[in-house]
Amino acid sequence: MTDVSDPLDLTVHHLGPGTAVVTVTGDLDLHTAPTLHARALTVIAREVPHLVMDLDHVDHVDSTGLSTLITLAHATREAGGSLRLARIPGRLSRMVTLTGISHLLPVHDSVTDALTHPAQTATPAPGTTPEAAPGTTHEAAAETAPGGAAQVVDLPG
Repeated sequence: MTDVSDPLDLTVHHLGPGTAVVTVTGDLDLHTAPTLHARALTVIAREVPHLVMDLDHVDHVDSTGLSTLITLAHATREAGGSLRLARIPGRLSRMVTLTGISHLLPVHDSVTDALTHPAQTATPAPGTTPEAAPGTTHEAAAETAPGGAAQVVDLPG
């Protein structure tokens, strides 16, 4: 039996000079992580080094997805910016905590919190929603991942 990833949908909201919110929907795994990586690097290359990843609608994250987030954190720092995570799923929260990488990937309860308190880390709160910023522009890209087995990290809890 072959596992198939859910499609990965990415929406980028530019919030002004140098900052964007990337809303991620679907699985973030071996098959879809390259899409997030390429899209985020494109945004960073357009002189938008501060990214907030809204992960509220991410169903599954494997080790490749986590590695991609770490790589993007380094890429934003090299560009003079930062990567902050907002509304992350419980399993990813446990992965960030257990691996001790919360200093690389600050976690916030909401998109608003990530935008207003970039240096703080927080525990995700279920049921929070991002607030739209006035004058945001919208870019969208969707990618359906091909079928195939994904490497899965299954944590207790």
